[in-house]
Amino acid sequence: MSTAVAMRFAVLGPVRVWRDGAEVPLGAAQQRLLLGLLMAHAGRPVAMEELQLALWGETPPGSPSNAVYRHIGVLRRLLEPELPVRATGRWLVRDAGGYRLNAAPGTLDVLGFRELVRRAREAGDAETAVPLYLEALNLRTGPVATGVPVEARSHPPFVALEREHLSAVREAADAALDGGAGPGGAGALGRLLAVLHRAAAEHPLDEPLQARLVRALAASGQRAAALDTWQRVRRTLTTELGVEPGAELRAVQGEVLREDEPEQPTRPTRSAATPPASTAPTLVPARAARLSLVPDAPDRPTAPAPAPFVRPTQLPSELGAFAGRRTELAQLMGLSAEEAPGTRIAVISGMGGIGKTTLAVRWAYRIAHRFPDGQLYVNLRGFDPGGAVTDPGEALRGFLEALGVPPQRMPAGTDAQTGLYRSLLARRRVLILLDNARDAEQVRPLLPGSPGCLIVVTSRDRLFGLVTVEGARPLALDRLPSAEARESLVRRLGADRVLAEPDAVAEIVARCAGLPLALAVVATRAATHPAFPLAAIAAELREARGSLDAFADPDPAGDVRAVLSCSYHALSPGAARLLRLLSLHPGPDVTVPAAAAVAGGAPEEIRPLLGELTRAHLLTEHMPGRYTCHDLLRTYAMERAAVDDGPAERAAALRRLLDHYLHTAHTAGRLYSPWWTASSLPDAAAGARPETFADDGQALRWYTAERRVLHALAAPAADGGYDGHLWRLAWSLERFMDRQGHWHESAALQRAGLDAAVRDEDRSAQAHLLRGLARASARLERYDDARGHIRRSLALFTELNDPLGLAHAHRSHGWLLDRLGEHDGALDAAGRALDLYRAVGDRVAATSALHALGWTHVLRGDPRRATAHFEEALTGLVGLEGTRYGEAGTWDSLGIARHRLGEHERAVACFQCALRLYREVGDTFGEAGTLRHLGDTYLATGDPGAARTVWERALQLLAPADPTAAEELRTRLLALGDEVSAPRIAAVPEQKGQGSAGSAS
Repeated sequence: MSTAVAMRFAVLGPVRVWRDGAEVPLGAAQQRLLLGLLMAHAGRPVAMEELQLALWGETPPGSPSNAVYRHIGVLRRLLEPELPVRATGRWLVRDAGGYRLNAAPGTLDVLGFRELVRRAREAGDAETAVPLYLEALNLRTGPVATGVPVEARSHPPFVALEREHLSAVREAADAALDGGAGPGGAGALGRLLAVLHRAAAEHPLDEPLQARLVRALAASGQRAAALDTWQRVRRTLTTELGVEPGAELRAVQGEVLREDEPEQPTRPTRSAATPPASTAPTLVPARAARLSLVPDAPDRPTAPAPAPFVRPTQLPSELGAFAGRRTELAQLMGLSAEEAPGTRIAVISGMGGIGKTTLAVRWAYRIAHRFPDGQLYVNLRGFDPGGAVTDPGEALRGFLEALGVPPQRMPAGTDAQTGLYRSLLARRRVLILLDNARDAEQVRPLLPGSPGCLIVVTSRDRLFGLVTVEGARPLALDRLPSAEARESLVRRLGADRVLAEPDAVAEIVARCAGLPLALAVVATRAATHPAFPLAAIAAELREARGSLDAFADPDPAGDVRAVLSCSYHALSPGAARLLRLLSLHPGPDVTVPAAAAVAGGAPEEIRPLLGELTRAHLLTEHMPGRYTCHDLLRTYAMERAAVDDGPAERAAALRRLLDHYLHTAHTAGRLYSPWWTASSLPDAAAGARPETFADDGQALRWYTAERRVLHALAAPAADGGYDGHLWRLAWSLERFMDRQGHWHESAALQRAGLDAAVRDEDRSAQAHLLRGLARASARLERYDDARGHIRRSLALFTELNDPLGLAHAHRSHGWLLDRLGEHDGALDAAGRALDLYRAVGDRVAATSALHALGWTHVLRGDPRRATAHFEEALTGLVGLEGTRYGEAGTWDSLGIARHRLGEHERAVACFQCALRLYREVGDTFGEAGTLRHLGDTYLATGDPGAARTVWERALQLLAPADPTAAEELRTRLLALGDEVSAPRIAAVPEQKGQGSAGSAS
C-alpha cells in the first residue's frame, strides 16, 4: 500500500472509516461491530474469545474462529482494496492470539482524545486546560459505537469509552469552575456550558454531572436557570427512582441559594479607593462549593448510599459468662500469631459438653481483627442425636453463598464447588470455624488452599487424620479444673453466694465433672431460685438419675444425666412435655406455630412454655420467635420422651408436625403460584393448626424463613412411613425452590418425593414429581437426566388422560428445549401447552404458555413476534387475582424484547411495571434482575449515568442476600467511573436461562 494513502478511524460516535478523505462503506453490522471493537481497544490486541463473544454472545456459529477470519478478510479488502489476496495488510494485524488495529494517534479518534485529555490534565492553568478539554470532547459526535447492534454497545470496551468521555466532561467543568473569572475561567466556562448541557441531557440520572451543570450555571450568572435545573433533576430522580437528590446536589443547591442572599452588614464597605465590583459573574471554586451547606436548612431525606462490600460474619454469639481455659487460649493465640507457609488448622477435641465450641468462639472473637475478609461458621452436626449429619456438600454450598455465590449460580458438582470455594478464598484472610465435625472426611472438602486463612475444627473425635496428613495442630480439652469451674459459678451466681457455701460448691463442681454445659445448667437452676441454698442444689444432683449412655463417664460424678435431670424436673409439666416432643422436630430451629403443632396446643398456650424453657437455658431464642436446642439437651429430651410418652403419643405428635408444615406449604404454594396444579391433601390432624397468609409476598417470606426446616422434614417423614406427606411436600415446594434458585435442594427433595410416590403407588404424583425433577436436573445442567424425567412425565400424564398435567409437562418440556437451544421444538411444546390450557379453560396457565412462546422468539432473535405474545399474556392476566409474580415476569420479558428492538423508552416503562409488582410481592431476586436489565437499557442508549444510579439501587438490595451479584454490579459501577470499592472476586456471568427466562417458567 502506498504511504501516501491517509486513513482515519472513528468510534467516538458512529463507527466510521475514511480513506483519503472518502468514507469507506463498512458493510454488514457484524463487520462494523468487529472493527468498532478493535478501535475501542485503541491499538491493544483483542483475544479471539472476546471477539467471538461480542459478535455472537452465548450462541456462536459452528466454527466461530473461521467466521472471524472471514470478517477480518472482508474488512482488510475494504480498507486496502489494492491488497493482494491472502496478504495481511497494514491495519488489521494478528497479535497475541487475536487481532489489533494498527492505528496511531493521528489516525484514531480515541487516541487523539486521550492525548488531548492528558495534555489538559498536565496544564497548569484553566486558560490552557479548558480549550484542550473542549477539543477532546468535540471529537465525540454521538454515543460510542453508534451503528453497531444495540446489545453489543454494552460490551465493556464501549462502556469504558463512554466513561472516559464523561470523566473528561466532569474534569473540564471542574477546571473551568476552579479557574476563576480570568480568560480561561468565565470565558471557558461559557464555552463549556453547551457541552455540559448536552452531556446532562444524555445522562439525566447522573447526579455528579447534574451538580456540575447547576454549579456552572450559577457561576456564569444564571442562578434562576441553575435552580430550575436543580428542581428538574430532583423531579426526575423522585419520579423514576423514588429517591431524593444526594449530598452533592443538595450542597450545590445550598450554594446557589446562599449566593442569592443579600450582603450581610458585617462585611466591610467599599471605600473610595476600592475599585468597583466587576460586572462579570463571581465564580465559585468547585472545591469550596463541595463543602457548602445550606444554613439552618431542614433535613432532607438522602438517597441511600451504595452498600459496602459484604463480607461473611457468621460467628455465633460469644458467651458472656466465659471463664477459665487460660492455658488453652494461650496455646491457640500462639497458633494464630504464627505466619506458617501453609494453611493453618487447629483441631479442638473433647467430649460432648466440654466447652469446645465456647472456647473456639471465644478465641475467634479475640483474633477476628486479623482476618479482615470475614469469618465463616457451620455446625457440621457430626454427633447429632437425630443422625442428621451435615453433608459436606451442603456446608460447602452454604459457604459459597456466604462468599457471594447465589444458589442459581452454584456449580453442579461437589468437585467444582470445592474448586470455586478455594478460588474465592485465594489471597483472602478468612477465619473458618467448622463446629462439631464427625471425621476428617467431613472436613476436607471445606479446607481452603489459601495460606492466609485459619481453620478451627471442633469435634468429639481427635481427627488424627487431619493431624497426620494436613498437619493440623491438636488441642484436646479436658474437664475444667476445680478453680476454673468455681470461677464459672462465680461469674453466673456472684462471689458472695459461692463463697458462702464452699462445701456445696465443691460438691456441685465435682458432680458436674468439669463440664461447662452442666455447670451452666446447674447455675441457671440456682440463679432462677435465689432463695434455694446451694446445698439443696447439690443434694438434687446427688439424688438424680438419668440415661444418657452416649455421654456416660466411669466416674459417677461425671454423669451428665444427673445435671440435665435436675433442670428437667424443675420444669412445669407443660414445659417438660413440650421439651420432650420438640425432640421430634428435625431442626435446625423451631417457631412458635410449629412448637404449638407438635404439642397440639394453641400458640398463645405455648409461648409461656417456650419462655420457661429459654430461661432455664434448655432452649435458645437465637432470633425473635425462633428457638434452637443444644444437641445434648435434645438427646436427653429424646430419651425422656421414650420413657414418659408412649409410641402412640409420639406418632401423633409427629403427624401433627408434618401436617402443620405440609398444609402451610400447600397454602403458601397456592398463593405463590396459583396457576400451577396443587396436590390434594388429607385433612390435617386436630391441633396441627397450619399458618395462613395474606398474599403471595407473605407466602414467599414464610418459605424463605422455613426453607432449611422444610428440607430437613424429608428424613422423619420417610422414617416414620409418611410417604404421602413426603411427596405432597415436595410437590408443594417445587415452585418456591425453582424460582428462588435452590436447585440442589429441589433435586434432592423431588427425588425423595418421587420415591415416596412410587411406594405410595400414586401415578399422578409420580408424573408431577418427574416434571419437577426434570426442571431441577436441567437447572443443574444434568440434561440427559432431565430429558429422561420429562419424557416419563409426559408418558404418565398421557396414560392418565390428564390434560392439565400434560399441559404443564409440555410447558416444562418447552422450557428445557429452550435451554438446549432446540427452539423449534420449544415452540411446538409451548404451543401444545397453550392448546391444552385453553381446552380445559385455565386462563392463568394459558398466559404462562404465551409467555413461554414469547421468550422462545426472543431467544430465536425475533423480538417483534415475542412482543405480540407477551402483550397477549398481559391482556389475559387483567382482572385475575394472585398473578403478580407472573405479571412481573412478563413485563420484564417484554422490556427485554423492547430493548432488543431498540425501543428503549418503552423498555424502561416495561421494566418499571415489573419493578412495581416485584416490590409488592417482596421478591428481591426478581426485582434485582429487573433493575439490572433497566441499567442495561440505559447503558445501551449511551447513558451510563442513569445506569449507575439504577445499579446503585440494585446494589443496596443485593448486598445482604446476593453478594456475588453485588460484586458484579460494583464491577459495572467501576467501569462507569463510580467511586465504589474495587471488587474482590470476579463477577459471575448469568447462567443460560436466567433473568426473564426463569420468570417465564
